[in-house]
Amino acid sequence: MFLESNDKMEMHPDFPSGDWEGFYIQFNVKYKMECNLEFKNGQIKGGGSDGIGSFCWSGSYDKETGTVTMTKTYSGAHSVYYKGHADENGIWGTWRIESYFTGGFHIWPKKQGNENAKEEVNAVEEPIEPEKELVIIKK
Repeated sequence: MFLESNDKMEMHPDFPSGDWEGFYIQFNVKYKMECNLEFKNGQIKGGGSDGIGSFCWSGSYDKETGTVTMTKTYSGAHSVYYKGHADENGIWGTWRIESYFTGGFHIWPKKQGNENAKEEVNAVEEPIEPEKELVIIKK
């Protein structure tokens, strides 16, 4: 979807380019998101979708410290700033929309095959609620 074929893709196990999935928390409710991320030369780019709509990612990562900073931008709408840390379980951290809203997030590489489907479901401890409480900010 967003990946370029290039032999200089990141080879670090905590930063695999490809399909990712996970959630963010807003008002104590988990919202699912799916995305495709490319990690290359300390830079992140990609795109995806969630209950708000389609978005693009841009950001940076550091293999030595595991730190990640990303901006999720919805087309024609607002941006969300993500700051986190990568490990063998994915990327964890917090997000914020200017000074209005903040919450947590966790994304991880999407696993292939049915044997991993049960693992992925267990990773989200609570059911994901409908987007009824989601706040959309237009600029």
